[in-house]
Amino acid sequence: MNKKRSRVLIVDDDKSICVILSDLMKKEGLETMVAYEGEKALKILQSDAPDLLLVDMMLPGMDGMEILRKARELDQELPVVFITAHADSRGAVKAIKEGAHDYLSKPFDNYEVIRVAHRALAERDLKLKVRQLSNQLKGSSPLQERMGPSDVVARLISELNRVAESDFTVIIIGETGSGKEIVARAIHEASSRSKGPFIPVDCGAIPETLLESELFGHERGAFTGAEVQKPGKFEVAQGGTLFLDEISNMPLGSQAKLLRVLQEKKVYRVGGTKAISVNVRLLVASNQDLHELALSSSFRRDLFYRLNEFTITIPPLRDRKEDIPYLAKRFLDNANLELNKQVKGFSETALNTLFAYNWPGNVRQLRSIIRRAALLADDLITEKHLELKRVDVPGMAFTPKVQGAPWKNLSLKEILQQSITAVEREVFTQVLKQTGGNKAKAARLLQVDYKTIHEKVKKLGILIDKETGPGKND
Repeated sequence: MNKKRSRVLIVDDDKSICVILSDLMKKEGLETMVAYEGEKALKILQSDAPDLLLVDMMLPGMDGMEILRKARELDQELPVVFITAHADSRGAVKAIKEGAHDYLSKPFDNYEVIRVAHRALAERDLKLKVRQLSNQLKGSSPLQERMGPSDVVARLISELNRVAESDFTVIIIGETGSGKEIVARAIHEASSRSKGPFIPVDCGAIPETLLESELFGHERGAFTGAEVQKPGKFEVAQGGTLFLDEISNMPLGSQAKLLRVLQEKKVYRVGGTKAISVNVRLLVASNQDLHELALSSSFRRDLFYRLNEFTITIPPLRDRKEDIPYLAKRFLDNANLELNKQVKGFSETALNTLFAYNWPGNVRQLRSIIRRAALLADDLITEKHLELKRVDVPGMAFTPKVQGAPWKNLSLKEILQQSITAVEREVFTQVLKQTGGNKAKAARLLQVDYKTIHEKVKKLGILIDKETGPGKND
């Protein structure tokens, strides 16, 4: 089945210009429609729904700016490019503020027109794809609506659904900001305990002297300041789910007491002698590999073996970059509501930057960056508003570029995947050169685990020479 060709509407009262532009577009595999004045252009916009509008600013009757406004009323996502002999900075700024995609002056460079046209069509495809994915996700898994439409997230949800209906203790492994508590809540909501409470506890935020009181409760007078009896989180979570976040930060002494509670299903309040039966499902999370911590005696082995009934690993955002456009659009929509703004979307350079960045802070960082960019932007979020370096690696002066390879016969997904792969190969190659081929040091620089480095080197075909560093395996 042939893929539908994009259609370009060319509007200019100079017929020779229309012929030149039409020939350029046709050579690029695009269909063209032509109008010599505004009223005819408007009829075509209403009936044939083009994918790109190339329009002269100065036209008899309805001028280019009026056509732009009418076009935006019909299709908010339609990219409009002005080509005019009357170029001036004020006109360009006004056109962009009104929603034009770009602005070129006559006499125009043929290559520049082609480049701008492809870029505009690519951005339109991306926006439509995000809208389509958003519509597809409506009514689907709430977790997929929150995390994104990628196959990686779909597999994660499949694992989650498999374990949710059981009463297994689940270890959730993921980097900071990757969404561990979101996954834990999703497990609770999909379980038979969903009508019970979901009680989260951040083990890294509670001082060691107070952690046991927080978990198990205390009796009045058990210690200085214990003026009243207080039930612990195990009691509060009765019939529901207790989520222990960053459990690797729990002191070894507290780990021993937690293990006893899990084995006996009973708690003793601090300062108390009466056993209190508890019926709680336990979910735990860590940004470190608990198995490795147990092997190094940084975490109790017996507790790890007791907890390790099922493990879910949340992939970092850099390993599921297909979700970035969807998440960025969702965060922008939220920011527009919060800030009472109408920022329309992202420029091409902004999208390239989002794809190229390493995201050490994962989804949490992406949300923060988009929220701040929405505050700074007026019409479109640009690379300047993001305030991101393309690659967040200390000591590297490197800005990878998404290659403008021929886009004919490629789907948007294929274009994005090729670009992501090219950026990843360049990043890993340069970091490994910087570290002399030392994968462990490269992993620390990129803030990923050693396994990720090893898998990427193999997948991307990067050869590592101890003497000269890595090179691409051709």
